[in-house]
Amino acid sequence: MIEANWADWPHRRFDLLQGRWILVSPHRTRRPWLGQTEKPAPEQRPAYDPNCYLCPGNRRASGQVNPAYTGTYAFTNDFAALLPDAPQTGATTDPLLRAAPVRGECRVLCFSPRHDLTLAEMPVKGIAAVVEMWADQVTDLGTCHRWVQVFENKGAIMGCSNPHPHGQVWAGDFLPREAAAEDEQQDWWYRTHGRPLLLDYARRELDAGERVVTANAHWLAVVPWWAVWPFEVLLMPLRPVGRLPELTPVERVALAEILQKLLVRYDNLFEVSFPYSMGWHGAPTGPDRDRPQPHWQLHAHFYPPLLRSATVRKFMVGYEMLAEPQRDLTPEQAAARLRALPDVHYKRRQSEAGSVTAEPSGNRSNNQPSKGSNS
Repeated sequence: MIEANWADWPHRRFDLLQGRWILVSPHRTRRPWLGQTEKPAPEQRPAYDPNCYLCPGNRRASGQVNPAYTGTYAFTNDFAALLPDAPQTGATTDPLLRAAPVRGECRVLCFSPRHDLTLAEMPVKGIAAVVEMWADQVTDLGTCHRWVQVFENKGAIMGCSNPHPHGQVWAGDFLPREAAAEDEQQDWWYRTHGRPLLLDYARRELDAGERVVTANAHWLAVVPWWAVWPFEVLLMPLRPVGRLPELTPVERVALAEILQKLLVRYDNLFEVSFPYSMGWHGAPTGPDRDRPQPHWQLHAHFYPPLLRSATVRKFMVGYEMLAEPQRDLTPEQAAARLRALPDVHYKRRQSEAGSVTAEPSGNRSNNQPSKGSNS
């Protein structure tokens, strides 16, 4: 349990996973707010958009034509940030002007042929197919690349240029900065305590309960003690797992189920398609895939920017850019708000309420359900 006055006074919390401090300023949530808080107009998208580069059968900007896919679909990014045939020469020796060549691959991962869906609105079976695709990509790209970064940018506010439900995977022959920091911190904890850091942390969070958003027999979703973004979530399995492909069939279904519950809560918070950047971190692959890495625990980060409403976001500027990360809402407050939300999507509740309201009461009989009934 945290100190009671920490919910009212500024303090710093240490991020064990990244090895950094975060400033928490909960008293700032009491300041007057004169900014915008209105709800945006509901977004209406068709199930198929003939102008979408990602819909089945459509031509992409590169001239390639998508197949008429009916499930998930992955293809090489037409504008990749990493290239498999980039020159391997050119490393600098100047200690002040360092540079090194890199090689890699980038792919686009379409979650569904439906243009109008998001992961939050997909059934568990559909989300489970996305989990399988994630695992397959790590298996495939992990054979020759040291780091395989599976991620999703959702929403225009997060820089997503196409609303079709999709994510990406970037695989490179190097260990990126965030991964390297987590590797170092988890390794230090394991050498010091003999147990994986995130498994110890998961047990502590389950015992405390105050930062837990949702959990099942195999997974835990929490607003981490060291969260930076207002409604940030850390998702992790409850047994030692290094990478996505190591998950059992039961764990993959359980992952799809907890993803649905988490993402529905996100959407329900401000009754909007909740934007975020999310991604999976697992043990390094490529030349490291056969080396024992017991300190590594698979986990996913969710970084959503919204703070006060569907239109008011948290900006990482000023102090955050020049000094250290800072948050106003405490992780405990954020978790309580998410935990209290229903796990039935607001669109479904509105649709069901509308169908009942639209049914004239005089058309019902005591023996027959209405057209809007699930009976």
